[in-house]
Amino acid sequence: MSPAVFFQYVLPHRFLSRLALWAARCENRLFKDWLIKLVIGKFKVDMAEAANPDPTSYASFNAFFTRALKPGARVPDADGRVLVMPADGKISQIGRIEAGNIFQAKGQSFTTAELLGDTDAAAPFADGWFANIYLSPRDYHRVHMPWAGTLTETLHVPGRLFTVAPWGVRDIARLFARNERLVCHFDTDLGPMCMVMVGALLVSGVETVWNGVNIPAYASRPWRLDFRGQNIRLERFAEMARFNYGSTVIVLLPKDAVTLDALATETPTRLGQRMGLRSA
Repeated sequence: MSPAVFFQYVLPHRFLSRLALWAARCENRLFKDWLIKLVIGKFKVDMAEAANPDPTSYASFNAFFTRALKPGARVPDADGRVLVMPADGKISQIGRIEAGNIFQAKGQSFTTAELLGDTDAAAPFADGWFANIYLSPRDYHRVHMPWAGTLTETLHVPGRLFTVAPWGVRDIARLFARNERLVCHFDTDLGPMCMVMVGALLVSGVETVWNGVNIPAYASRPWRLDFRGQNIRLERFAEMARFNYGSTVIVLLPKDAVTLDALATETPTRLGQRMGLRSA
């Protein structure tokens, strides 16, 4: 085990993430401007795409990090049969769910049931499709819908907050099924679709457009919310949630309704581009 992986196991994940939460929301001008400029310089953030391109005008680092894009900076694929990429970032993995297993990295996998925290919820995705997209600190941090759907329920699953950087994905077993996450279930005309917002070390939170801040608080037990009958419908390409720091979104889709494109690990992704195609 490398020293980096060893420290992932022994670090106080939630304590460090609470510190990050405080820092991200601090409105001290000197501190927040320094932090924003540090991230822009280190990760080469393109502020020309932001609706507000002035780094010093953001009230906090979190306001900068969850910044909106200017109109037209991202557009959905014009073909209405196309499932669109839900986020800027990079492909971690994409492909078939095989015998209930989702491929993580060489020598690593986890089950759909583990990821969703529910064996019954995993059944519709047997032999289906998954797409795992990593958002780095330089990326736009709002996650959008690959396809139109109506929200049915969410499940907040407690867990660790391991890094989701590529080296962590490679070396930490079952990482995405162990980290704190918000599982969001949708009904669509393709069948069920699931969007899993996976937390990570120093991630200050997950917010949804229908329920505001969901993480934190960090969960001590699974927390399920039922939204059936509330008619919360989100259209293809509409914003559905955001990370308050870089992390990973995993999309699950049923077997026969779609075919996802074969994209190599580390392929850059752009919100709105083609991710796959619905079946005829």
